[in-house]
Formats: sequence, structure tokens, C-alpha cells
Amino acid sequence: MKQPAVVGVGEVLWDVFPDGEHFGGAPANVALHAAALGAASCMVSAVGPDARGAAALARLDAAGVNRAAVAQLLGRPTGVVNVCVDATGQPGFDIAADVAWDYLPWSQPVAEVAERADAICFGTLAQRAAVSRATITRAVKATPERAWRLFDVNLRQDYFDEPVVIASLELANAVKLSEEELPIVARLCKLTAVGVVDQLRMLCDWFGLKLAALTRGARGSLLVTADEVHESAAPATVVRDTVGAGDAFTATLLVGLLAGRSLAEISERANAVAAYVCSQAGATPPIRRALQWQRRTWSWKKG
Repeated sequence: MKQPAVVGVGEVLWDVFPDGEHFGGAPANVALHAAALGAASCMVSAVGPDARGAAALARLDAAGVNRAAVAQLLGRPTGVVNVCVDATGQPGFDIAADVAWDYLPWSQPVAEVAERADAICFGTLAQRAAVSRATITRAVKATPERAWRLFDVNLRQDYFDEPVVIASLELANAVKLSEEELPIVARLCKLTAVGVVDQLRMLCDWFGLKLAALTRGARGSLLVTADEVHESAAPATVVRDTVGAGDAFTATLLVGLLAGRSLAEISERANAVAAYVCSQAGATPPIRRALQWQRRTWSWKKG
């Protein structure tokens, strides 16, 4: 069975912590974790012709992520985010503007990656600029009809609005969001349901989504479809920082869906991988061997 192709499209950047810099960007984190979990992973993004850009490309190469669709743009710096972490491990972000991933160009490599995708993950942040928004929209639309098109809401600062959120939901066939983001999405989409499960089901119904995934930090997650609800607790862990935990969850979710696993199994495993990332520094620590169930026991399905 061939490996499924999981594509991240959007920002590649460096998270600058007080103790150093770590590779980041939500779709890039998803791509790295998907590769670690056994997928044929690809990244669509842009970096600058600078030291951080070269380091980002090297990081993708080392992780086994295909970066043929990562452009190097003259005159545009590689993205950075200044991160501060509070006493509970929760991060705050100061995201640099007018960087390379704001000008993500359409290209033949982007078209080729999109056309062979089995799953694609995109969010709101990289759509803050018109150029990248157009490329992301075109890339998602270019994926095969059978592909998972997962909208990872990922609200950051004020880099989102109602039109972007609604257009992204209309483009997607699955959504992943946090419990902090759900009330904002409910307001923007004018959801009339009150309970969490009912709101997620309403999102699925209104936008034709096959799946809604809600992450709830230490309380685990909910996976909701038209006729199923799966709730899983998060394993106990000592939190170092939570940066990238949601992206690890997303990668494990997509890999599990493509392997044809049950929602109950996917939910349990995605929570475990996310909890491990919380116990480590940075968004993409190496996933320890004990957590790599997918490599050993998840076989890929055809179609």
C-alpha cells in the first residue's frame, strides 16, 4: 500500500522563545508530524533568502518532508514569531508581518503537490494577505475530490475575520478548532445551537463537513460527525509548553483517517501524541518511539 500524501499549506516560520528559536508554523508542524507518523508529507510555503530560510529548508529535509513547493522569495524575510510562555505553559504570540509566507506564489510544484494530496491542512493565519489567500484557496480546490480538506482554524491576534473563516469552512470538508476558538467561530458564523456538540454538528450541517474536531487541552478532545460523537481524555503530562500540541493532534487525526481507523482509536492516539508534544520544548520535538503506533500497526487503505 502506498503512503498517503499529507500536505500542509501556509506559514513556515521560527518561534523565538527566550531560550532559543524553534521551527514552527501550524501547517509546517502538521507536515513534520505527519512525516514522523509515516505519511508522505509535503509542504507548500515560502521562505526568504536568509539564514532562517536556509535553516527552515534544512529542517524540512531532515524531517523527510517534500519541500519542492516551498518558494524562496528575494526581498522577503523568513517569518518569525516572538513567543512568551506563562506559568501554565500557555503561549502568547507576536507575529512578524510582511514576511515571505504572506506572498506564497502559485507554481507548477504547488499544483503537482495539490493534485496528488490525500489530505491537505490549511488555516487562517497564512490567509491574512491576499496573495497567499488566493494561492491557498487554489491549492485546496485543486486537491482530488476524495481528499480530506481540513481547515485548522488557528486564530492568531487579529489576523482573521468573518469572510475568511466562512470562506475556509466552505472550502473544507473537515474542521479542527480549540475550545477557545469555538465561541468565536460560533459568533462569526451565527450558530444558533447552544451546546458544544450541537454547535459542532451545526457547523458540519451548514458547511457540509464530514468531521469536526475540538481540542480541549488537558480535558482531551471531541470528534463529531453527523451521527457519531467520540470523547477522549488527555493523558496526564507535565506541561513544558503547549506550542504545536494542536498541530500534533491534527497530524495524527489525518494519518488515522487515511489509515481507515475508528474515530475512537484516532481520538485516543491523537491526544497521546499531543500530550507528549506538550511535555517537550517547541512545536516539533522528535516523537519518541513509544508513541509511533502508526508506523507499526496502521496500514494504509486504498482509495
